Amino acid sequence: MMEENKSIFATFKLLHDKYALANDTASLQEEFNREGEKILKIIREWENKLCSQSEKGGYGVYTGGLSEKFQMLIRKSFPMIDYVGIIVRKSESFTLRKINIKV
Repeated sequence: MMEENKSIFATFKLLHDKYALANDTASLQEEFNREGEKILKIIREWENKLCSQSEKGGYGVYTGGLSEKFQMLIRKSFPMIDYVGIIVRKSESFTLRKINIKV
């Protein structure tokens, strides 16, 4: 998977590392989401290939575990992959109103 898509994964790895080390991830979130969506599409495609072959072979019981192991291997290389797709909204400052209790 990574051999066939070297340039895409290399670009994402640089962005991923920059995102992981950033203090303010909100500034990188949009670019991280855009590039991460491409990576997730490739990962889903390869996961489907892997799991569909095991289901066809009569090993459907093991497909869930195989899928989970595949995802764990992805997270080893890209620990922040689960942050792809996060929407950051800038909100106004939050204030609490003071409640006056008369006794």
